[in-house]
Amino acid sequence: MSESIISLYEWLQTPAGQYLLAWERSRVDAAVADIFGYHALQLGLPQLNGLHTNRMSHQWLALDQWGQMHQGQSWSPALFTDFCALPFPSSSLDLVVLPHALEYSADPHATLREVERVLVPEGRVVICGLNPFSLWGLKQVRARLGLGNLFLPEGGEFIGYWRLRDWLRLLSLEVEQGEFGCYKPALRSEKWLQRFDCMDRAGARWWPILGAAYFLVAVKRVRGMRLLGTAWKSKTTLAAKPVSVAHSVTDRLNGEKYD
Repeated sequence: MSESIISLYEWLQTPAGQYLLAWERSRVDAAVADIFGYHALQLGLPQLNGLHTNRMSHQWLALDQWGQMHQGQSWSPALFTDFCALPFPSSSLDLVVLPHALEYSADPHATLREVERVLVPEGRVVICGLNPFSLWGLKQVRARLGLGNLFLPEGGEFIGYWRLRDWLRLLSLEVEQGEFGCYKPALRSEKWLQRFDCMDRAGARWWPILGAAYFLVAVKRVRGMRLLGTAWKSKTTLAAKPVSVAHSVTDRLNGEKYD
């Protein structure tokens, strides 16, 4: 298992990591509760059970590393697979949840294309990500420049919210819900994080796009697709048969003959 994955899972056990997970759970739980269908899949991060409020009859958790199953997940994995080559037929899943799966994918573009492939038309994808344009992201950039210690997990590509929306649009995945959160400063102590509880209220109002994390829901649109209702039989209208010119002239002559 790569060092970036280990550092991510270890970081999620810290006060800041638990703060992030709590915010993401609340958003994902509310979003997936009313998404209907038959088949749902979550890619990665078993610490966040993004499907437990969803009522679909078939649910899977997919991991891309065997070692991840021992990292304290809250539910058991169903399969281990490459996120860029999912073992599902095209247009077979109603919901896919990606909690930080794109950031730690070897090829986030390929992963997103694969998600679009397996989604049914009007299927939903739920994505959680870290915002590089935030106080947490700024601290991470400074650390990489040698101006302090890393705060966020090492490794991975933190994808900006607006950049991700562009990727989704190119795949005909239309964003229908988006939100930023986690406005507290990059602090490691739970005590100090609690002292900045007011930052979440103020940030959501005054600088909403600078939250440390973002969450969005997108729906797969298929051009030219039209939902069909009940087919009603209509009365068949018989078209008037064409009358030949010769027959019309003969009738007229006969009429004149007998007048």
